[in-house]
Amino acid sequence: LPGDVVDLTGVPALRGITQGAGLRIGACTTWAEIAEAALPPALMALQQAALQVGGRQIQNAGTIGGNICNASPAADGIPPLLVLEAELELVSLTGTRRIALEQALIGPRKLALAPGEVLVAIHIPQPMLAGASAFHKLGTRSHLVISVVMGALWLAVEGGTITRARAAIGSCAPTARRLPALEQALTGQPIAEVQIDPAMILPVLAPITDIRATAEYRAQTAVSLLRRLCERIAG
Repeated sequence: LPGDVVDLTGVPALRGITQGAGLRIGACTTWAEIAEAALPPALMALQQAALQVGGRQIQNAGTIGGNICNASPAADGIPPLLVLEAELELVSLTGTRRIALEQALIGPRKLALAPGEVLVAIHIPQPMLAGASAFHKLGTRSHLVISVVMGALWLAVEGGTITRARAAIGSCAPTARRLPALEQALTGQPIAEVQIDPAMILPVLAPITDIRATAEYRAQTAVSLLRRLCERIAG
């Protein structure tokens, strides 16, 4: 890296998870801390992703903020945060601003940070703390691997019917992406009999063929993965 490097992980204000009007996660909170925290079922997808970020050594040192700022299309933490409608709190000498994570992802390994801005926290809106979520990552082995496809799903269910849905897929486009057509299609369906139309998913994706998988395999697997997540949340 050119120039000086400053380690921010020792700054107390950048660590920890607090709940008030929503949930605040300090950018330097480690994946191990997230995985072990007492969080509502709505954040299960994020905790499941935390256990997939490298091995235990990486989880003890790696941070949620680093995963976001790296902005890899295969970043494990991003799909769960997308379905939680996460917002990024950015600070610079000129002030503080918030931006939706979905808007901040502008390309592979590109985040909409202005010069001099630092990511200090991730905010989850209060309404997203209800419901339940799940995450699944498919790779060439079960751990310590870059994903072939991964996805997250958040559902609010009342009386056996889905009342709100949020879905996201990673490793199938230049950035992880929400699936608004699928979210709309899931709303109103009985949780025990969910039907997922590939046409609600595939137009949003732009998978590539590389050493890990073909584009066709990624597309087909994304559909199967989302069906599996629905089944997991339904129990």
